[in-house]
Amino acid sequence: MEYPEQPLTAFLDNAAARFPNQVATVFLGRKMTYSMLADSVDRLASALAVLGVKKGDRVALLLPNCPQFIISYFAVLRLGAVVVPVNPLSVERELSEQLQTTDCHVIICQDTRFEKISSIRSEAGLDTCIITGLQDYMPFLSSFYFKKEQRRRGKFLGIPAGRGIVSFMDLLSAKNPVIPKVEINPKEDLAVLQYTGGATGTPKAAMLTHYNLMVNALQVREWFTGYGEGKEIFLGTLPFSHIFGLTVALNFAVNLAATIVLLPKYDAESALLSVQQYGVTFFPGVPSMFVAINSFRYARQYNLSSLRACISGAAALSPEVAKVFEQITGASLVEGYGLTEASPVTHCNLLFGRRKLGSVGIPLPDTECRIVDLETGEREMPVGIAGELVIRGPQVMKGYLNMQQETEDTLRNGWLHTGDIARLDKLGFTYIVDRKKDMIIDGGYNIYPDEIESVLLEMPAVSDVAVVGLPDRYRGEKIKAYIVLREGEMLTKVEVSTYCKERLAAYKIPKLIEFRRELPKDMAGKTLRRMLIEEEKNRPVF
Repeated sequence: MEYPEQPLTAFLDNAAARFPNQVATVFLGRKMTYSMLADSVDRLASALAVLGVKKGDRVALLLPNCPQFIISYFAVLRLGAVVVPVNPLSVERELSEQLQTTDCHVIICQDTRFEKISSIRSEAGLDTCIITGLQDYMPFLSSFYFKKEQRRRGKFLGIPAGRGIVSFMDLLSAKNPVIPKVEINPKEDLAVLQYTGGATGTPKAAMLTHYNLMVNALQVREWFTGYGEGKEIFLGTLPFSHIFGLTVALNFAVNLAATIVLLPKYDAESALLSVQQYGVTFFPGVPSMFVAINSFRYARQYNLSSLRACISGAAALSPEVAKVFEQITGASLVEGYGLTEASPVTHCNLLFGRRKLGSVGIPLPDTECRIVDLETGEREMPVGIAGELVIRGPQVMKGYLNMQQETEDTLRNGWLHTGDIARLDKLGFTYIVDRKKDMIIDGGYNIYPDEIESVLLEMPAVSDVAVVGLPDRYRGEKIKAYIVLREGEMLTKVEVSTYCKERLAAYKIPKLIEFRRELPKDMAGKTLRRMLIEEEKNRPVF
């Protein structure tokens, strides 16, 4: 394939020029066309420039899936600045570390998250906080009742402007926006700094260029043949703060000038109603979303005839889940594979034609993959024999921000070493044998045991700890913590959970806790997490 060397904003410019009256977003019933979206992007870009944002600066987005995220994303890119998507579920400690590491001085933040930001603003070095609320883009009546309900619950924030606190809507009110001319080199200039644990599990920021992200959106478009410009309806429920959602539910959608039906919080009933009400044609999601629909007792009562295809990623998709979902909806559900370092999609099953349940499919156009030995990472393994999956393609990142050694360990001789164990069959289909060595995937979120263990070890009563992921039918995996107490110390499961809630995002909090006298170790004293997992598998079920 040939890929244009253009900034990502070209997707929006083309959509607004060719389909100005096409609905770009639907948010809780309120619609915005592509011409309106482009105008809002230009207004915000102009205002950000006045605030001092320039090429190369990093701007954090702490927002759910809402029109403000899309406007902010393209406005920051318009200036040649770099978007730093932040998971809205992150706690203060995580936010502060990420903002400091990426050197963000400006954040665009949902009003309900401002309290978190306020408490770390000084240490994180934030000069400007731009505040917006979901009510800003709701239909009038919905906004009125939303604010009324907030007041009733004592949650109406009324954050005053001043002292570096700016209203998002005020920034859009300026007339005749003037945008500085910025030269962007798509292959070199960063578009997004996306946090990931990578192959090692240590949080780090992957440097993704305009070209990386543009290429991956076009690769996905080539894969899903039959989807046309200006006539598709996407369900935008995958978080845009996650690279899978950013590429497949946002960049790909805007490239097609598709309508994005935004769901800031996922539930099966809302998803089904959106498909029926708006004629959704494409639904990218994670396995737990499809499981939820399969389990919803009224799912078959909805008219889902518009839905043609769904792609599942971020965690393993059960073949049984795929079969039931396809029976309910009549749509094709295909599993893909990717990782943040590859923008993220590298593999996918065929939408039309031969596909293999249980496989993540074959490489996307211009993407190469090999299976290499685990010892050296150089010797190619025979068909059917497991080894490490390595990938090469134009969507692969430049490297990790300020982490030269980690970059060299992951990018070797032009190949991205994923840390995932996989095998190939004779037809070239890839099967993931094991996810990254110890990583837990809970509802599509990548969770790293080391981070949770380090938090638990801060508890004075804790002597040793191990965190593992155990199979879970609904979420893929659930977190279990094994805790060894110091001699003479007492601790309850409730105390452990309460401690974690103050220091970890909700999805990282262990669902199961077990106190033990000791943990299994190898000769070097390293905890054998796999032995704990095997113990769980062999436990009798009563």
